[in-house]
Amino acid sequence: MPIIELKKLNRTYEYYKKQPGLKASIKGLFKREKLYTEAVKNIDFSIEKGELVGFLGPNGAGKTTTLKMLSGILHPTSGEVKVLGYTPFERKKEYQKQFALVMGQKHQLFWDLPAIDSFVLNKEIYEISDKEFKRNLNELVELLDIKDVIDVQVRKLSLGQRMKCELVAALLHKPKILFLDEPTIGLDVVAQKNIRDFIKKYNEKKNTTIILTSHYMEDISQLCKRVIIINFGKIIYDGQLDDLIKKYAPYKLLNITFNKSVARKDVDSYGIIDKFSSYNVIFKIDREKVKDVAAKILTSKLPVDDILIDEVEVDEVVRRIFNKNR
Repeated sequence: MPIIELKKLNRTYEYYKKQPGLKASIKGLFKREKLYTEAVKNIDFSIEKGELVGFLGPNGAGKTTTLKMLSGILHPTSGEVKVLGYTPFERKKEYQKQFALVMGQKHQLFWDLPAIDSFVLNKEIYEISDKEFKRNLNELVELLDIKDVIDVQVRKLSLGQRMKCELVAALLHKPKILFLDEPTIGLDVVAQKNIRDFIKKYNEKKNTTIILTSHYMEDISQLCKRVIIINFGKIIYDGQLDDLIKKYAPYKLLNITFNKSVARKDVDSYGIIDKFSSYNVIFKIDREKVKDVAAKILTSKLPVDDILIDEVEVDEVVRRIFNKNR
């Protein structure tokens, strides 16, 4: 039984067109041209308990609008959405206690106060007992390794430390569902990895259902087995990440490093060359043939120093899907 289910969900925004100039502005007070834009168009998907699903799409594709409808911030124009058996936009207290929404570009912590003060406020909002609050806080602080920063004024924390504190604030009430909208945006490589490691560990330990949006494909490839891709408000793919790569990247990359200089004509016959220099060549080779080609190169007279077989980057695969569906 899915705990998140969307059926023919739509969200349309209306806005008014304004012509330039004072005369047009005065005229607009009495008569304005109304226009409409469809942010989400007739989307369907369902998610089971404990799944960690990547929700991908370019800017303006409808990702954040969908998350806002799932969390009850926005009312859909039409269609049906059920989360844990609740209709989110009814904003029932029982439902609001069972999910959390973390947005990388929005903050719930008080800027001029230590993070612990925001945690205590959330304790009261979610009606968490003293015993449970202490237990949950200690567990999260330990998992995220932020014991030394929760008493520091939020404005003095690094971006990575602030995001860790945002996660603590969101998870204190042990939600069954977590919506993560760009949680690693703006973070350095080390901070991104720390956040990813925590999300993976938390999902495995608590079996929390998580929907993750991110522009960093490393987040998706490291965390998600299933991905849903949305573009121009429509779902264009929903399935396993591995299947997506195989379908849109029918080849692998064979990366050969040489210990002596080689000419392009010496390697041209082994396959399609993606990149070439005298000491390195990268081939695009069909998945079924890549091991045979690698063995052939290793037994040749080429001065091979190292050989690697790599998958195509996930962001390249997604880019091809977007280009195909324009």
